Formats: sequence, structure tokens, C-alpha cells
Amino acid sequence: MRRNDLRNIGIIAHVDHGKTTLVDAMMRQCKLFRNIDQMGECILDSGDLERERGITIISKNMSLVWKGVKINIVDTPGHSDFGGEVERVLRMVDGVLLLVDASEGPMPQTRFVLKKALELNLRLIVVINKIDRQDARIQEVINETFDLFVELDATEEQLDFPVVYASGRDGKATMDLNDPPQDLTPLFQLMLKKVPAPEYDAASPLSVLVTNITHDDYIGRIGIGRMFGGQLKTGDKVKVFSGGDNEYLGQVLKLFIFEGLERKEVPSVEAGEIFAFAGIPAVTIGDSVTDPERPVKLNILRIEPPTVSMMFMVNDSPFGGTEGKFVTSNKLRERIEKELRTNVSIAVDWGDLPDRFTVAGRGELQLAILIEQMRREGYEFQVSMPQVITEKKGGKVLEPYETLVLDVPKEYRGTVINMLGERRGTMEKMLDLKGAYVRLSYTIPLRGLFGFRSEFLSSTKGNGVMTHTYLGYLEWAGKIGGRRNGVLVSDHTGAVSAYAIAHIQDRGKLFAAPAEKVYAGQIVGETMRDHDLKVNPTKEKHLSNMRSSTSEISTKIDPPIQFALDQFLDYINEDELLEVTPKSLRIRKRLLDFKERKRSGREEDDYGD
Repeated sequence: MRRNDLRNIGIIAHVDHGKTTLVDAMMRQCKLFRNIDQMGECILDSGDLERERGITIISKNMSLVWKGVKINIVDTPGHSDFGGEVERVLRMVDGVLLLVDASEGPMPQTRFVLKKALELNLRLIVVINKIDRQDARIQEVINETFDLFVELDATEEQLDFPVVYASGRDGKATMDLNDPPQDLTPLFQLMLKKVPAPEYDAASPLSVLVTNITHDDYIGRIGIGRMFGGQLKTGDKVKVFSGGDNEYLGQVLKLFIFEGLERKEVPSVEAGEIFAFAGIPAVTIGDSVTDPERPVKLNILRIEPPTVSMMFMVNDSPFGGTEGKFVTSNKLRERIEKELRTNVSIAVDWGDLPDRFTVAGRGELQLAILIEQMRREGYEFQVSMPQVITEKKGGKVLEPYETLVLDVPKEYRGTVINMLGERRGTMEKMLDLKGAYVRLSYTIPLRGLFGFRSEFLSSTKGNGVMTHTYLGYLEWAGKIGGRRNGVLVSDHTGAVSAYAIAHIQDRGKLFAAPAEKVYAGQIVGETMRDHDLKVNPTKEKHLSNMRSSTSEISTKIDPPIQFALDQFLDYINEDELLEVTPKSLRIRKRLLDFKERKRSGREEDDYGD
């Protein structure tokens, strides 16, 4: 039998293709809010970081009711570093809306999520979004999407996918471009027609697949999943099949379903529903929850292994402990342990030293998000340069690779191709776009992307656009050069002076501004050479009765370079650390003392006092 009163649908797309904006419009049409002023924009991107970055970081569940049918919608992350959530979420749904930008067309993340959806044989509806863009190339994008289906070995049935044209910003959709869109009714009609209602058998045993987890300070760990068979009531005893041959008994204490944007507590849940439950503290993603008397073990979900690791450590710089609320190793460990309760895609090696440990994640962005969240919560610590995690297979060393797509102004094409060649990238495709841009598709080791974004933006004068997604483990590509330029290293502690900057800036670009406090061993700029340079940014001009110390130089000082957290992580080298506090981001040498650095063999010139 089928539950015709219910549909379970996922929405997947590349970053910034309008997925969350379209969900906003769907909620508006279903009158989910009594007052439209309550809504705002991008309501599902509820976190500060999600709103600032314009991306979905955490998968979210919500529901709409249209013409008496409840539609469970799962909004999924669009960035490759959170791609593991996409795969898990797809196990909860029967159909998928695949959003494709009417101008950009299919991008790396589109390929990733589409491949997973095809493997699960989900019903696909292609939504060509942003049809109101001036540079829209709708027919070409449909052709590119069809070609992508073919490349991914879609079946004849899957190739016959329905297409709807939409503008999420305007809240309109149409099945025919010749018919002016009025609202999203065509999209809702298509979802109910093409996405099958969940199948269920009232007499079948309980079978639940846990696809996500969250945590509540009052009721503890909460599992989120889909019920494929049977019925579950509050207080029922269940059996849990976990990884390997692990199994144990538990009791469900609370049950929730999703109504609108909220969780609603209910006494029971029936097959076909996406729901949440509490009471089993050890439950995790991939577990099967079933009837102890008639156990059903579903296929265990495999969590993608981490590909990048970083060392987290207590801040031992001269300014350590002055800006943060939580600065000790115990507080740092407690915060990471809390993260492990809900984020199963990261792993931690606690090591033997109490003041440092290694955190591994699915990508550099995922770790950057964790670091930014921690600094906003008041934590102060240091992190090392990201390192890729290698594997050994058949006597060969393997490393993670990425699929990289770049939109580059044609006049910079040669420069970018040379840069990627030096980073062991292999060009797969080159496509001329409308106007003055060309699209380059590459396969490249993940190592080759460390520090590449800043160089790429500099080389394209800020006009280039790059996106990448995880491809898999391939053979080690060999040595890849790191940062080309050396750095300016302070050899004094104190406040930066305008006089010193005026004389140092001809040697490179400064990161520090006048009056900013720095310490010996802190990196205050980048040189124009490949060697590091020791400088004194605190030097003052000797005063005389003729003129002031800053006379004639105030207009000659260049503004300092301001890096975001992600850019700092890309920038630092192996012998450097990033100091993270709620107020500041500073990069420093691991060895603060100049003589110790010299003994270690690091080349560093002396610019004097």
C-alpha cells in the first residue's frame, strides 16, 4: 500500500544555485507563516555562518502541506565538504528536485549528488532555476544536464526526466517557457505526480534507518531517520543494529515529526514518515532500529572517511589567554567532544600530549567552519596547516583528488592553466561560455588546492570563479610546490608604527596596521621574494625639534591586507601556525625565536632594526 497523503522529497543543488530561496518561496505559497514579515530570507539557513556565507552547512528537515498532502522536504548542503550529508539524506526520500542554475549549468556538486540519486533510483525532477537571469542559456543548460545524465550511466527511464522552469526569487514556475509563470503551482503539481507516495505494510515489522543525529541539552541525543515499515510508539522497546556486528536493546522515550520548521512531539509514528526520536544515547548515523521480536537489519550507511587533518593546540603565543574566554586544554577538548556527538564526519586523534590533538574532516571548509564556530563561542587556540590524509593500497600511496571547475576571463586562461599544471592538475574539458569567459574542468590533488584560491583570485584580478568537489583517492601525484613568496617576520614585540611600515612596505605587502600590537615571531606581511625576511615593525623615528615622528609619511602608507579565516588556512606553511581568538586572527612561526629558526635550517634574511 501507499500513503497518498505523504511525499518525501530532497532538494539538491550546487552552491548558490538558489535552493534555499526556492524553499522560502514554497513556504510562502503554502502560507506556512501567518505574517509574511516573520519570514525574512533564506529561513532554512538559520545559522549566522550559513547566512554570512550564503550556503547550507547543516541538513534540515521541514514540511509543507499542499492540497491536503504533507510534503516532507529535506534541504541539503551544497558544498562538497558537506557532501556526506547529501548521501545520507537521499536514503530518506523517494524523489529529488535537482536545481540547476539557468546560466551556470551543471557544476561539480551537481554531478556528485546526481550520481548518488541515480544509484538509489530516485525519481528526479530537474528544476532550471533563475530563468529571469539576463545571461540565462536555458536550452544549453538542459542539454548539458542531459549529457551529464548520460555520462553517469542513467537508464532510459531516468533520462526521461521532467523539467520545470522556475524563479525562486520571484516564487514562480512554469512547465512551458511560452506560458508566463504565475506561482509555484506547476512545481507542486509535478512533485505530487512524479514523486511516488511512500510504500508501507501495516503488518510488517518495525524498520528504521537513522540518517542524521542532533543533540538537545535536556533530552540528550536525538536520532533522525525514516520509518520503512511498521509502527513505533512512545515507550516501545527496540533493538538497534550498529556498525559491524554490534547490537543492543533500547527504549524510545520521545517521538517527533516535522511540522513546518518545528519538531512536534507525537505519541506514535507510522511507516513512510521522516521523524525524530530520543532515548537511545548511543544511536548514530547508519544504525537500524527495529522490533526486538522480529528484527530487520537495513543496509548500514557508510560514512565517507575524512580527507584533511589539522593540529589543534593551546595558544602558547606571547598574547595567549588575553582575548579568549576558554583557553585551557580541558576546555578545548570538551568542545571537540561536544562536536563529536553530532558531527560524525569528523574524527579526532587525541595523541599523547595534553595540549594538542589532531582533528580530521571531509575537507578544509568543514574544519574552517568548526574553527569559526569555536572562536565565536569564545575559544582561543592555535591550528596548523591543513594536511591531506593518505592511504596505502597495493603497495602504492593514494591521496584525495578533487574535481575542479573554473570560470576564467579568456585573457587570463593561459596564466591559470600554467598555475594548475604546476599543482599537478589535469585538464579534462574546456568550454567557451557566453561573453568573455571560458570554463576549465580539472582533476587535481586536494593538496594542489591549498593556497590556490588566493593566487587564482589575484591572477584573475578577482574576476575568476572556482568550485570543487571530492572525487576519490588516486595515486600520489608527487611533490607540489607551496606558497611562492616568503613572509615578513617581526623580531620585536610592541605596537606597529607608521614610520616602520613606510620603510618596510617597499619590501612586501603588510598584514598589520599602525598601532596594532605584534610580537616577535609573528608574521606581519609577505615579501616579494621567496625568502623570509626579519623586520622590526615597531621602530619609531627619533624625534627632533624640527618635525613630528609621522610627518610626511601618513599619506604614503598602504592599507594592510585583510585575510578571512579560510584564506589564512590556505596561506600558512608547515613551519607556521594560525592563532585564533574571538577578536583576532594572527599567523606566526612555530619557532618564535629567530636563532632557533635559523638553526632549524629555515632561510631568513635580516632587514635590520
